[in-house]
Amino acid sequence: MFERKDLLSLDGKVAVITGAASGIGLGTAELLSTYGATVAMLDLNPNGENEAIRISKTGRTAKFYKCNVTDNNEVKNTVEAIKSDFDRIDILFNNAGVTVRKTVVDLTEKEWDFVLDVGLKGTFLMSKYVIPIMAAQGGGSIINTGSGWGLKGGDLAAAYCAVKGGIVNLTRALAIDHGPQNIRVNSVNPGDTDTAMLRDEGVQTGLVKDNVSRDEYLKDCGISRPLKRIGMPEDIARAVLFLASDMSSWITGAAIVVDGGGIA
Repeated sequence: MFERKDLLSLDGKVAVITGAASGIGLGTAELLSTYGATVAMLDLNPNGENEAIRISKTGRTAKFYKCNVTDNNEVKNTVEAIKSDFDRIDILFNNAGVTVRKTVVDLTEKEWDFVLDVGLKGTFLMSKYVIPIMAAQGGGSIINTGSGWGLKGGDLAAAYCAVKGGIVNLTRALAIDHGPQNIRVNSVNPGDTDTAMLRDEGVQTGLVKDNVSRDEYLKDCGISRPLKRIGMPEDIARAVLFLASDMSSWITGAAIVVDGGGIA
C-alpha cells in the first residue's frame, strides 16, 4: 500500500555544489535550496558570493566557498569548513568543468591537463573528502556531471570527451565501492545547454562571431534533437534533484541522459 510522501523534499539536508557561480551549478543551487536543502556553493568565480547572498535573501540557506577543485589542500580545507559550518554533507554535485575545443593534435599539454584536472581530478578530490563524511553519517547521494559526449564521441573535443567518459565510468566504480555505505553515485549527462560554456564553445569553434551568429548557433544546437531545443540549466537541475532525493532511493551507478533526445 503506497503512502503519499514528499519524496523530493530535501529538508534538513546539506548539498555541496561545484561550479556553482553560473550555469547548471547555479540553477541546481537555486532548485535544491527551493526544495529545502542548505547549499554550499563552490567556485573560483567570486560572483558566486553574490549569488549565494541573493539566494539567502529569499529565506533559504546558501553559503559561498571560493575553492579550486584541482588543489588537494583547498578541497580538503573547504570540505572541512562546510562540515564545521553545517555539521553534515548529504549531497555532492560534482559539476565543475571546462572545455577546450581542439583535436588531440592541436591540444597543448597544458590545455589537456587543464580540462582533465578541473573535470576529472576535481571529481576525484571532492569525492575523496566528502565520502568519509557521508559514510560516518549513514549515507548520501553523489551526482557527477558527465555529458552526452561521455557516452559517444564528439568533434573537436578530445580532452572533453576523455574527461566525461572518465566521469561516467568513475561514477560506476564509486557506486560499487560505496554502495555498502549507503552512498548512491550517479551521473547526469546533459546535451547542449544554454550556459556561458556552450556560448564560449561557439566562439572557440568559429561558429559564433557576433550576436546574430550566436543566436543561430544556439538554435542549431537544438534543432536536430527530437525535442527541437537546447537545454536550460533548470532542465539539468531537475534531474539532479531527482537523483539527490529519496525519489531515486534504489538508483546508483546509472548514467541519466538529459539531452532532448540528442543521442537517442
